[in-house]
Amino acid sequence: MSKLGTLGARLHHGEVGYDFVKNRKIWYGISILITITAIVGLAVRGLHMGIEFQGGAVFTTPKNMSASVAQAETWAEEASGHDAIVQKLGDGSLRIQISGTDTQQSDQIKEDLSQKLDVPAEKVNADLVGPSWGDQIANKAWQGLGIFMVLVVIYLAIAFEWRMALAAFVALIHDITITVGIYALVGFEVTPGTVIGLLTILGYSLYDTVVVFDSLKEQTKDITKQTRWTYAEIANRSINSTLVRSINTTVVALLPVAGLLFIGGGVLGAGMLNDISLSLFVGLAAGAYSSIFIATPLVADLKEAEPQMKSLKKRVLDKRAQASAKGEQAPAAADEAPYADDETDDAAAAVVGPRNQPTSRGRGRGRPSGKRR
Repeated sequence: MSKLGTLGARLHHGEVGYDFVKNRKIWYGISILITITAIVGLAVRGLHMGIEFQGGAVFTTPKNMSASVAQAETWAEEASGHDAIVQKLGDGSLRIQISGTDTQQSDQIKEDLSQKLDVPAEKVNADLVGPSWGDQIANKAWQGLGIFMVLVVIYLAIAFEWRMALAAFVALIHDITITVGIYALVGFEVTPGTVIGLLTILGYSLYDTVVVFDSLKEQTKDITKQTRWTYAEIANRSINSTLVRSINTTVVALLPVAGLLFIGGGVLGAGMLNDISLSLFVGLAAGAYSSIFIATPLVADLKEAEPQMKSLKKRVLDKRAQASAKGEQAPAAADEAPYADDETDDAAAAVVGPRNQPTSRGRGRGRPSGKRR
């Protein structure tokens, strides 16, 4: 078995672990800082809306043009008085995109471009895009986003509970805000591909979150019938037990997206790939981060505010203090399942830290971890 596979098995069985929940204030602070930076970037720089959203004209030249992209961009800006985006297509033709032009302006721009490019005007194809079409796309996207959010909250509230639904909702807003903010800071053009990418990352982000929530739900059944583990400790075990799986799925998803962004868009110059690949790349990374560092710790905070969980935490800490005072090994350090001393023997173990790791039920019960006779 590989080192990563061995680590994943040890994390799953609670033999090692990192206390994500205990350090949640650090993660909250990092997320708040990143979110504020994204919001400031969005407010200061704004989004560079594409021609589909603000209207304009797209000119396509004949094949095998000798003019460079930089030359064509300069000529297009001189002819129109607006910023232009020029892309060289695979057949050698140029796609020149100019925003904020109407029919009369596009005819004049077409004539000027044909002269500078030294091609007949009738061979330069011009397509006009009205801003109303972009408004329809934006409105439909907002409607789809709103419906998606409502359905997600309802589903999670029914399948799990309202606290998990709220935490997942906060994580989704967190991911969208960061992605849009970085898009504004980088200055990439917002196109329908960007909208598709934003809607796509919601599913990835939700998937990682639900995987952890499902593990947490299973491990906290009848949690109040025992006095060995707090809700936060079992929540931390849920994160650790699914950590390698979350990392693997995220890395596998990021690799092709990184290829599109850095190789397709950066090296090969296929600018249209940047629209969707940047939103997917940032969104996938933010989604993995939020599922581990935001959603589950937030659920632990909400749950431990309940009277039942406060009472449970008090009983657990009191029992550990009594064991410590008697010079006995604290219950949290015993090598047995979290509910072994109470009614629910079949529950999964929880992670409390590298030195306090419960393992499987059948071995070492009642003896200190690592000691065998």
